[in-house]
Amino acid sequence: MRFTFGDVVLDTDRFLLERGGEPVHVQPQVFDVLAHLVLNRERVVPKTELLDAVWGDRFVSESTLTSRIKAARRVVGDDGALQGVIQTVHGRGYRWVAAVGCDGPESAPVVAPAPSPRQLEQRIRFCRASDGVRIAYATVGEGPPLVRAAHWITHLDYEWHSPVWRHWMEGLSRGRTFIRYDERGCGLSDHDPQDISFESFVRDLETVVDELGLERFPLMGLSQGGPVAVEYAVRHPERVSRLILIGAFVTGRLVRASTPQEVRETEMQAELIRMGWGRDDPSFRLYFSSTFMPDAKPQMWSDFAALMRRTTAAENALRLNNVAVTMDVREAATKVTVPTLILHGRNEVRIPFSQGRELAARIPRSRLVPLDTRNHLLQADEPAWENLLQEIDSFLAEDESTSRPPEVHV
Repeated sequence: MRFTFGDVVLDTDRFLLERGGEPVHVQPQVFDVLAHLVLNRERVVPKTELLDAVWGDRFVSESTLTSRIKAARRVVGDDGALQGVIQTVHGRGYRWVAAVGCDGPESAPVVAPAPSPRQLEQRIRFCRASDGVRIAYATVGEGPPLVRAAHWITHLDYEWHSPVWRHWMEGLSRGRTFIRYDERGCGLSDHDPQDISFESFVRDLETVVDELGLERFPLMGLSQGGPVAVEYAVRHPERVSRLILIGAFVTGRLVRASTPQEVRETEMQAELIRMGWGRDDPSFRLYFSSTFMPDAKPQMWSDFAALMRRTTAAENALRLNNVAVTMDVREAATKVTVPTLILHGRNEVRIPFSQGRELAARIPRSRLVPLDTRNHLLQADEPAWENLLQEIDSFLAEDESTSRPPEVHV
């Protein structure tokens, strides 16, 4: 949606605010406050609703909200005394009072989400890798652990509220403790590590599970996290009880390129990151959205494009991508000795199904489950998502029914 008031344009699809025809830098939380108020301009928005909509389960003080309201007023040229755009309704909340023009089909007003039947709480903590880099990790749910190896571009906090990822947290934490962490260089982990390499990714996984005191646990690798999980399972077979690989690959895009065209496509992706990642215009990032979720709704593409921009800077995104495209676990895969489940979309656009097949062919006694989807990141409303959850639940039940659930130190 594109909203106009005075000389201000607020484009919620492109995560862009312009004033007097010029783009204005806006902090993400300030932008979210503005967007929520303008979408619900027909009513007073309670403070508690704004806190839930912008910060979700994170605890923040009311003074934090007040400071964001002040910043929101400042960025749209609102005089705090006159309150010509955002009005304070004492004892109740805030109301948008400026006249608004709208381009495009307007969505229904957004209200605070209803509480989930199963109240989820995310606990974020930090540990330090052997080279001193701080790694952020999070746990959600209760019960036996399931560890997700970090993949390309993560952000523990924004993922928690993102429609792209929220159902993953809900589905994978049913009856267990779901553990994930931010890859070095992005999210809440340190953004300026000297070392960004495949070896450092494996070490970070080692650091997180050691910090949690996990002696034996099932390990999941999604996308780029797949090769990292495979390597960890080979190095520490006594600690990995089960291995789950989702949309993973044996060789990165550059390694498996067999034609000049495929090499050029890999180089083009790097150039798109270099040129377009940090721009206000999301067109470059929407290319990635379309390959990760080709069958998702356009709004989901925009949500993913916004998430990518918030997750890391262009320089780090490029460094992380350059490592991913050169990964190669062809030999390591043949040495995996733990029970392995491989799930891969039959018509995947981002990582071809042939990579899932290659993993299954190389990992002894592994099982391949084709999924009826083109999406690399499965959506909550597609049948393949429930199929994936059922396969994982069944696979892990075989492991959990024969051993006492290990304690997770959270």
